[in-house]
Amino acid sequence: MTFYAQIARYYDAENTDKTDDIPFYLDLAEQHTGPILDIACGTGREVFPLARAGHTVHGIDIEPRMLARAEAVLKREPKLKRKVALHEGDVRTYDGLPEDFYGLTIVPYNGMMHFHTQDDQLAVLRNLRKWTKTGGLLVLDLPNAGDVYATEDTDAIIYERTFLEPESGNRVMQQSISLLDRTAQLLQVTWIYDEIGEDGTVKRTFAPLKLYYYFYNEMRLLLSASGFAVEAVYGDLEYGEYGDGCTRMVIFARAV
Repeated sequence: MTFYAQIARYYDAENTDKTDDIPFYLDLAEQHTGPILDIACGTGREVFPLARAGHTVHGIDIEPRMLARAEAVLKREPKLKRKVALHEGDVRTYDGLPEDFYGLTIVPYNGMMHFHTQDDQLAVLRNLRKWTKTGGLLVLDLPNAGDVYATEDTDAIIYERTFLEPESGNRVMQQSISLLDRTAQLLQVTWIYDEIGEDGTVKRTFAPLKLYYYFYNEMRLLLSASGFAVEAVYGDLEYGEYGDGCTRMVIFARAV
């Protein structure tokens, strides 16, 4: 079972406080005409705020269990169906999206980190270029690898958060343990979900995930090889300076 298949029913509850990027994308949407494409859209965390604001949004994700939760939102809010189209597919190979169509393409919240090899990375970016209008904007929101590499390694289990799983009402404690391979630029993180039932029993779910860290010059080359030109890079979602100590690497690239 894939990572997101394992944790789909937890995803929205554990990310209720992850709203800091919504105003950022709403602002960008106002600046660009035409439909918006959300890559690795999952349960629709960005899709639905954009659609509620009146924008047409298409999302693509490989995990049907995540998309099923997005479809459930459309059933509860049928007016959004005029603004939202959801596609199930592998962004590296999918051919069901219109070409030269989207004025704004977004890959939010670490989405590009799921692609670990250069061949896969180029396949993704070349598809994004095919779908994005010439002159359209691609936005990649990634962690600043330099900041991460400067941190001290630990093999400790880290407490992340406690939340309620909405369908069962059970309390869930989320923890993690991570290993960073700095040479391969890969983070191996195992998420641990302890779900406490009404009778006090605990069901533990281990969900391993591997993520790839990009450096800025590396990403510039990948984008250039895929038909994009980097326009700007920021250190946060408030257009702060990208440099030592910033936590994010938010890249704006134009389709050329």
